[in-house]
Amino acid sequence: MDKSRTAKLGSDTLKLADPTLKVAKPLGAAKPNLDVEIAPPIVGVGTSAGGLEALEQFFSQVPADCGVAFVVIQHLDPNYQGMLPELLQRVMPLTVVQAGDRIKVKPDWVYVIPPNKDLSILHGKLHLLDPVAPRGLRLPIDAFFRALADDQHERAIGVILSGMGSDGTLGLRAIKENAGLAVVQAPESAQFDSMPRSAIEAGLADIVAPAQELWAKILAYLKHSPRGLNAAPEAILELKAQSALEQIVILLRERTGNDFSLYKKNTIYRRIERRMGLHQIDAVHKYVRYLRENPQELDLLFKELLIGVTNFFRDPAIWEALKNNAIPTLLAQYPAGKVLRAWVPACSTGEEAYSLAITFKEVLAQGQYPQPFKLQIFATDLDQDAIDKARQGLYPANIAGDVSEERLGRFFSVDGDGYRINKEIREMVIFAPHNVIMDPPFTKLDILSCRNLLIYLSTELQKKLILLFHYTLLNRGILLLGNSETISNFSHLFNVLDSKSRLYLRVGNPFPLEVDFPTKYFTTKAMPSETDQPSSIINLQTLAEKLLLQHYAPAAVLVNADGDILYINGRTGKYLEPAAGKANWNIHAMAREGLRHEILSSLKKARTQDDAVRMAGLLVATDGGKQTVNLMVQAISKPEALKGLLIVVFTDVEIPPAGKTPRKSPNAEMKSLQYDLQQARDEMQTLREEMQTSQEELKSANEELQSTNEELQSSNEELTTSKEEMQSLNEELQTVNAELQAKVDDLSRASNDMDNLLNSMEIATVFLDNALNIRRFTSHICHLFKLIAADVGRPLSDIVTDLEYPQLQQDARDVLRTLVFIEKQVTARNERWFKVRIMPYRTHDNLIDGVVITFIDISETKKLEAKLRNSHDQPD
Repeated sequence: MDKSRTAKLGSDTLKLADPTLKVAKPLGAAKPNLDVEIAPPIVGVGTSAGGLEALEQFFSQVPADCGVAFVVIQHLDPNYQGMLPELLQRVMPLTVVQAGDRIKVKPDWVYVIPPNKDLSILHGKLHLLDPVAPRGLRLPIDAFFRALADDQHERAIGVILSGMGSDGTLGLRAIKENAGLAVVQAPESAQFDSMPRSAIEAGLADIVAPAQELWAKILAYLKHSPRGLNAAPEAILELKAQSALEQIVILLRERTGNDFSLYKKNTIYRRIERRMGLHQIDAVHKYVRYLRENPQELDLLFKELLIGVTNFFRDPAIWEALKNNAIPTLLAQYPAGKVLRAWVPACSTGEEAYSLAITFKEVLAQGQYPQPFKLQIFATDLDQDAIDKARQGLYPANIAGDVSEERLGRFFSVDGDGYRINKEIREMVIFAPHNVIMDPPFTKLDILSCRNLLIYLSTELQKKLILLFHYTLLNRGILLLGNSETISNFSHLFNVLDSKSRLYLRVGNPFPLEVDFPTKYFTTKAMPSETDQPSSIINLQTLAEKLLLQHYAPAAVLVNADGDILYINGRTGKYLEPAAGKANWNIHAMAREGLRHEILSSLKKARTQDDAVRMAGLLVATDGGKQTVNLMVQAISKPEALKGLLIVVFTDVEIPPAGKTPRKSPNAEMKSLQYDLQQARDEMQTLREEMQTSQEELKSANEELQSTNEELQSSNEELTTSKEEMQSLNEELQTVNAELQAKVDDLSRASNDMDNLLNSMEIATVFLDNALNIRRFTSHICHLFKLIAADVGRPLSDIVTDLEYPQLQQDARDVLRTLVFIEKQVTARNERWFKVRIMPYRTHDNLIDGVVITFIDISETKKLEAKLRNSHDQPD
């Protein structure tokens, strides 16, 4: 049987199911008679403090024949022998065991992590690992979820229940990246909501519900997912899925403006399958109809296609190669120092870009470079939400699993429950939304890091991007790709710097390359024509004013006091150009070479005087050479609506033909030079005074801040260490306390059972300690001894009794001494008889801790004996 049957979609082949997946049994059905071994879906369940209640609520809804394997990861005290398997076994029909090394998971079983161990999984087998640190900030849930995602891919399911901290968030991100299912307990139903809230705020939760409702939602997903309970390698994609898939791509482009037609069809379809499973839709064409009826689902699908896993210093060996080899090789080309440029496309939430900045700082800190180097990083992504988060530079505390303590102390600061990137690193990175397929690229780059983006794109698009990357890099620039990506057939354009780390050096090409630059496609509706305008506004006056403004009025811009451009008149492209990076409409950032300093000084002067400030004969660098320009800046006082603004006017100066350039007299040239010199001196003096004042203020503030910073840094380090230890200890204590509380409940029930048993047997019993003081008694003993609850702890000899048994105290002492029980029949008032049995009180440790005395009423038996005896003594 062919296990990789496929359906053709145009020129691409779309695989529906992974041929390595095994067939899983449906809920409640008998195991199918197959030659292959069943590989059940594996659900990882992560919980921390207060998680026992949530676990019981979750598993109480799971039936015995669910067809699923569960792995429970909980924060445990490393020195405490956990009772979690025994406690969970009470509330579920599944088999619960403690996980062992190299155990292959089986359906309908629950595996619990043992104390003082980390748990991983490979090819469906569990592996126990020794933890790196016995206490402190340990992240066993993240570690297992990542391993589960790598091992099970789209079949992985992660569940986050009650707990403190943020453990599990990064693991769920890995599961989502592999098209798995992320399930989170509703925070309002959790005893401790930190872990669920962290996962939800990160935008990773597919299902959010109370713990007792999660299994029903997981089951519905598994039943409708092609890779769930009914996964079969023989499944064939319907032929009409081709047009349905194309319709989804069109709907996404109309909704978001992004074209996914060049993404790998297999990747897109896996994401669509996941959304279909969540909505319990079994056909692609039905999902298309659902998308058209629910536009918000298009936004969720768009997010699904953009989901990416990233973390600080992912694949540490690559960063070591970059630090020790690639970057030093690059810096060796510029012995006099330089401002380097780097681009990180598909940066997600910024960890990759910040890792590059930190690595560059560490290289410079080695002190081998006498001239200063700087690095400007442009980090871009298609996801605006990810860019917004990256700009904040705030990450959860569990990044400590990827970032060393030294780097955390040097490049991060503690902020609430997480870490924030320090200002020196944050200022190295500019984040901006950008579509690498459709938007123009950044150029003149020294470093380009594009990791794990190409694997999602078609082969044709990969080749286009490799050529584009070659164009954007300077000669001998560094290209860094992902582990599964290569430069394909373009080895003549790049030299291999480190093949294992996918590091390449850009080399020149003697022949021009046919680079296919990205372009955006616009519909005809986006290009309005003049005929769309109302005919009433098309008149002679309007056309004349438009003609005069376009062809005869000088180019000018209206700015505020900070230089922000509010209005543009005419063509200003020869004088202003957009700066690279995030869009910035400030005249100081957009001014071309030859105008920046002059505009700055003119704006300052114009704000302090009524007359216009004029500068003539300025040489401005343009795309085709240089242009002579006259500059005029005027502060506006009227009308009132424009008061406080300034207008900057640019006027081109025609260059006279060769041979007709008028000559200036020496005196005129001298006066012009003296004027320029005096003007420069005045500006320098003004700047010097302003800088001196600012320097004094900054110096004073800096001294105060430095002193305060040192104190805060010291306190912060101590508090961080204490907080991590206390949080870890608190979670472990909460877990132990929950287990002990369950044990107390069991003992309470057992005690109630024992009390009811003793009372139901109607046997008077009293328990004495080694000093023959009353420890406990049953209610029936009150018919013989005048006992009340307050008598516990008093000697039994002090209590009034109806028994005619003066040797009771002595017999009890003899039993304590000889450990041999005594049994007698004694009388009591009102002609009652009792069988008295005195026995040693033994503990579970086989220690003697007093005596137990029982009194069985045998009065009826004695009366019957007396009656029988009298009947035998009477004559016939």
